[in-house]
Amino acid sequence: MKALILSGGRGTRLRPITYTGAKQLVPVMNKPILWYGIESLVAAGLTDIGIIINPETGEEICTKTGDGSRFGAKITYILQTEPAGLAHAVKTAEAFLNNNPFVMYLGDNLVQDRLDTFIYQFNSECLDALLLLKQVPNPSAFGVAQVTADGNVTTLVEKPKHPKSNLALVGVYLFSPAIYGAIAKISPSSRGELEITDAIQQLILDGKYVKANELEGWWLDTGKKDDLLEANRMLLDTSLVKMPIKVEGRDSQISGRVQIGSGTTIVKSVIRGPVVIGHNCRIENCFIGPYSSISDDVTLVGTEIDHSVVLQGARIEDINCRIVDSVIGQRAHIRTTLQRPKALRFLVGDDSQIELV
Repeated sequence: MKALILSGGRGTRLRPITYTGAKQLVPVMNKPILWYGIESLVAAGLTDIGIIINPETGEEICTKTGDGSRFGAKITYILQTEPAGLAHAVKTAEAFLNNNPFVMYLGDNLVQDRLDTFIYQFNSECLDALLLLKQVPNPSAFGVAQVTADGNVTTLVEKPKHPKSNLALVGVYLFSPAIYGAIAKISPSSRGELEITDAIQQLILDGKYVKANELEGWWLDTGKKDDLLEANRMLLDTSLVKMPIKVEGRDSQISGRVQIGSGTTIVKSVIRGPVVIGHNCRIENCFIGPYSSISDDVTLVGTEIDHSVVLQGARIEDINCRIVDSVIGQRAHIRTTLQRPKALRFLVGDDSQIELV
């Protein structure tokens, strides 16, 4: 069995962060979102992995992720020249998949459940497709499945106005080679894309064996700022392990689950976990509150921040009110002399400069 990760999307919902980089490389808990998916697949024994990329961000993904050796995998990059849908991505990868069954994993999704159980079910029951589902409060925003009591999928509808269930399609699918024939029979949707939901519905019409299984743990789609922050919060809550702290600094208070990278200096600051801080940062006269991830080479001076993600090389100086619920891009520079606001919220792209006066 092979694996296919889709990382070709343009990330329009995360702009301006994604104007200058791939959304799948935006870090949560200081690690690119894409890498969590790779690690999950490798943990399930899938080490032959194809990654769909696009012309705009593909080079960055290739450079930062590499050949897969750091994960114990072999990665093949596959160029999808146009954003023509998930089923089109599978069609583009057909030569790599080489008539093998495969797991398809959307590169901006995070899933808590291990994949081993689902792979075992798929293989032992000789399925043509196994869909992972999760109950959601807003099914109209997702592909929605109707499932019988024994797990057989009867219908799929993409973003229905009047959903008949609250079971959303999670961004992980398991397919047999039958999916290629189903994709060959479908036409582009009103969006001009080959929809994977239409291809799966075609499998059902063709009498193929399509079942679903509901996730027990959390599922996070990181396509928007608030979703990204929630992913960061959830991972810090469930995955962060307190490590011995050895940093340069003085007169500081560090409590809770906190990880701090080498070369980081902390002076006259308060840090309350869960918090992760990268390497070679300078933290001075700051308060860093729970659910914050600070990447490498960040400078924070005279700043209060919590529930936020700060990307590599950013500088935040002399902020006289608390920054909350924010994503600050790489090398962004923010400073202010304002004293009036109670809190600030930002979604700041790479290399931005903001001065509040």
